[in-house]
Amino acid sequence: MSAPPSLQEIPDMHPPVPRRTTMALVRVVTLTLLLACAFAGLRAVPAAAADGDVTWTVRTAANGYGDDRSSFSYGVNPGGRIKDAMVVANHGKTPLTLAVYAADGFTTDTGQLDLVTKDKKSVAVGSWVHADHPTVVVRPGKSVEVPFQIAVPGNASPGDYVGGVLTSLRQSDDAQGINVDRRLGIRVKLRVSGELKPALAVENLRVDYSGSADPFGTGDATVTYTIHNTGNAILSARQTVRTEGPFGWWRTDAGRVAAPPELLPGEHWKVKVPVHGVTPGVRLTATVDLVPLLTDASGTTTSLKPVLATASAWTVPWSLLLLVVLLAAAAVGAFLLIRRGRIRRKRREDARVRDAVAQALDSKKEEVG
Repeated sequence: MSAPPSLQEIPDMHPPVPRRTTMALVRVVTLTLLLACAFAGLRAVPAAAADGDVTWTVRTAANGYGDDRSSFSYGVNPGGRIKDAMVVANHGKTPLTLAVYAADGFTTDTGQLDLVTKDKKSVAVGSWVHADHPTVVVRPGKSVEVPFQIAVPGNASPGDYVGGVLTSLRQSDDAQGINVDRRLGIRVKLRVSGELKPALAVENLRVDYSGSADPFGTGDATVTYTIHNTGNAILSARQTVRTEGPFGWWRTDAGRVAAPPELLPGEHWKVKVPVHGVTPGVRLTATVDLVPLLTDASGTTTSLKPVLATASAWTVPWSLLLLVVLLAAAAVGAFLLIRRGRIRRKRREDARVRDAVAQALDSKKEEVG
């Protein structure tokens, strides 16, 4: 039988601790190995020790829950109990002694499911799942079924919970003066019965605008916000982002926006979306249209009621405004010059008329005399 998808270890290799103290103190330092979750299409790759002599795999046991499951998934009532098993296979040449335990899950900044490390306290799946034995010994070339039980508290709130059941091998690396904890496990998802309240919220929505030196050009906007799973179900979403000026003018769509990962209840996901070709219409409004997506046990995805959120910012087209001011100043200057010229010409004409009248009167006086 092929190995199903499982939680696969990814080492977070920190620099070795300098040997400034005794070797006994240096060996206290432990590398924390992160667990990334493979959801679909990814096969369980054996975890191998640094020397290549230790290799093991894990898979779900074939029983009444299924013969070829990709992970452990259950619907359970508050106070309910479940019995299942994981199969551990030793592909190495020496016996393996592995620790077996469970841990709560969370979504990393890269959108992958991870499990809290053993030194951190689990409050849900990690504390409800218990292996029948804390360790398992697997002979070379053999497989061992590891039974475990899930005891859901009677006061557990309805909704989705995710964690994992793990096998762990701790090895010393004398050359580096550290202990390496290799972990390999399988995801555990629980849906505790009761009222399901799936809900997403858009929080901390903000739009920033960067204009262009071209007075008639467009600029770029950056829309940032946080998606918050405020409900009690695991949710993903489709999202669109657009900007527009006053009265809905100059609407600009951001284009395709990547979907967030599946968020566990209570989790947050930060989003940053660039919008290009935005017309600076003095007042810019950004709109986020978020459609929550709920997937049931059969794999069917349902679209929920969209969530709309808006935020505004000033987008004064300073270069265009400066051009308008300069043109206005030039127009005013030209008007004043023309007006001054007209006044001067009128004054000269008035003076010429006065002189002509005075000369005519003088000539008439001479004739009379």
